[in-house]
Amino acid sequence: MPTEKSQRPNIIVILVDDMGFSDIGCCGSEINTPNLDRLGDEGVIFSGMYNCARCCPTRASLLTGLYPHTAGVGHMVNNLGITEYQGYLSDRCVTIAEALKLGGYRTLMSGKWHVGGYYSTDASSWRPGEVGHPMPIQRGFDEHWGTLSGAGSYFWPHTLIHDDTFIDRPDDGFYLTDAISEHACEMIDRAVNDEQPFFLYAAYTAPHWPLQAWEEDIERYRGKYAQGWDALRTSRHEEMKGKGIVNEKWEITPRDETVPPWEDIQEQTWESLRMAVYAAQVDRLDQGIGQLLDKLEERGIADNTLVMFLSDNGGCAELLREDGPRGSVRGETLDGHTVKLGNYVENTPGDADSFMSYDTQWANASNTPFRLYKHWVHEGGISTPLLVRWPERIKAGHMVHSPAHVIDIMATCLDAAGVAYPDEYDNREIAPLEGESLIPACTLDGWKRARPIFWEHEGNCAVRMENWKLVKKFPGTWELYDMIEDRTELNDLASANLPQTQRMVEAYERYAERTNVLPWERVLDIYREMRKG
Repeated sequence: MPTEKSQRPNIIVILVDDMGFSDIGCCGSEINTPNLDRLGDEGVIFSGMYNCARCCPTRASLLTGLYPHTAGVGHMVNNLGITEYQGYLSDRCVTIAEALKLGGYRTLMSGKWHVGGYYSTDASSWRPGEVGHPMPIQRGFDEHWGTLSGAGSYFWPHTLIHDDTFIDRPDDGFYLTDAISEHACEMIDRAVNDEQPFFLYAAYTAPHWPLQAWEEDIERYRGKYAQGWDALRTSRHEEMKGKGIVNEKWEITPRDETVPPWEDIQEQTWESLRMAVYAAQVDRLDQGIGQLLDKLEERGIADNTLVMFLSDNGGCAELLREDGPRGSVRGETLDGHTVKLGNYVENTPGDADSFMSYDTQWANASNTPFRLYKHWVHEGGISTPLLVRWPERIKAGHMVHSPAHVIDIMATCLDAAGVAYPDEYDNREIAPLEGESLIPACTLDGWKRARPIFWEHEGNCAVRMENWKLVKKFPGTWELYDMIEDRTELNDLASANLPQTQRMVEAYERYAERTNVLPWERVLDIYREMRKG
């Protein structure tokens, strides 16, 4: 691998939030994403990439190359603190930024952290980086601009911060997706001016709820979804098959049983507008990524910059009504209007004074053709396209169908940079790296990951081992699927192939013991005892 300063590549990891498997153009979507499509055309598309089913576990795994329980965000019930797992990075791990900084890289972050810091909408009580809750600049980043918390208004987010300085009110005309892109471009300029190779983590909040977008972007999609979610799922599935993203023999999953047929919906105009706003958020996200790619071209560094793009989980089916996430919602907008929380037809999606989601029906379309959503570890919850471009090293037009996992991002970055993973950091022992570099997959036909992949999130568990996947939805029983024949998980073979099922159950149990995964029933018992106290 290259070791001279002039040869070392710049590295950009772009992580988006709650985007479904079929939501970008090169993977079957009707949404206008020319810049992401360009990444796919000029690089490699991984169709079998996996995340950890939820925002913060994925971020912890991406940053550390470890499974979430080892990294520190495994067992979570409202971050109340179950054993040592409290929703922030532990001292058993090292971040990509910390590792690459040892190798002489400038380390930059623009966007959402969500693995530490102090979360509050009240500036008077805000305490940056309290003990045990480190922020980006305390975990290896030279500079960070963005948010600490998991969600909030795009027009006035809380926990907005630059390094360790809280930003109370942004300027007029602020929109978070635009700001993340703009600050990322400024960071690139400063690094290039200093002639230093850089690692940039661009962590967008889009298209996570709330549904908020610029009117000009919404207008491009107004009326586009008038045919409804059934037609959208069908058209996307056909596009995906045509592009080779999914195998033609994988049948599309049935419409979610909780979702009515489109023709039975009375408020079709309002429903289609919700999806239009979501599409507008993806569109604006793509525009920002275009700014990053243009900046690389402008500074003459595009060819020797490794760019990776993926999502932190599948489409989100969360419903926002009167029991919505009030901790994520400010009571008013920057100009003093009351924020209306909830998915009610009298609320118009898109504006700063609305706060709603697009619900199960549209998440079902985002995750075409797979089952379930964010939070679960069936394919709809954990599948993401991974786009990888590095013109100096990677030939364009390659597609990888073998499974890979977000824990592999750390290993890939270190491999590309020629930097070793440390055994110790800051006088503390570090857990061994779990991930495997994806650079060989980008250049070699027939690549396969050497080790199985495991999941546990709030009792939802899975194992991916060669062609097989073992999975269960809490509190259900294990299911077994042949992923070559049936990646949409429609034909459960657990009873028909008991030996394979048992082998994978045993593998999962070894993983759970090794990474200190508590049974979810036990976590809930602890939670109930804490509530009593």
